[in-house]
Amino acid sequence: MSPGTVTVMLAGVGGQGTILAADVLAKTALAAGFDVKLSEFHGMAQRGGSVDTVVRFGERVYSPLTDPGGADHLVAFEMTEAARRLPYLKLDGRLLVNSRLIDPLPVMIGDLERTEGVEESLVSEGAVFLDAEALACEAGSPKSANIVLLGALSTGLTFGREVWAEVIAGRVPASTVEVNLRAFELGRKACGEGGECLA
Repeated sequence: MSPGTVTVMLAGVGGQGTILAADVLAKTALAAGFDVKLSEFHGMAQRGGSVDTVVRFGERVYSPLTDPGGADHLVAFEMTEAARRLPYLKLDGRLLVNSRLIDPLPVMIGDLERTEGVEESLVSEGAVFLDAEALACEAGSPKSANIVLLGALSTGLTFGREVWAEVIAGRVPASTVEVNLRAFELGRKACGEGGECLA
């Protein structure tokens, strides 16, 4: 790995907007002058299947992949995926989790029992939580929860707000630009400049 490379893993399920969020992050890093590599991993090819995306940026990035223990930031769009991808986070990495629990398909259809104690195990790993759906609704659309999470993530990165805003405005549908910019700012506010989430 090239010195100074930052690795961000976004983990969620189909339909949560993880791929859009990763695309916005990658384009923001590019606009800020970094070399960027992006990779996507899909689980079951349906809504509700696992979707993991890795974005790596730095002066020179040679691979889009990361090994266990290699992610500086793990942004989980729900708690089960946070627990599933925890081994990829560095020991001193930042674990940012949407406080939502989505049962995987085998649990929903009764083939498996729900795993208990997921939230407690994430707390013990130093997770910081925020209710991205509630903040997205406050912004004007529950569909902007992914942008709320990017706002929260942004407090731990060095990109300026204006770069984020320009990329978001160019990537989301024109009719949703204002809602998504509000969602981004609410995510930033929830985590504060120091990165500790409050909501």
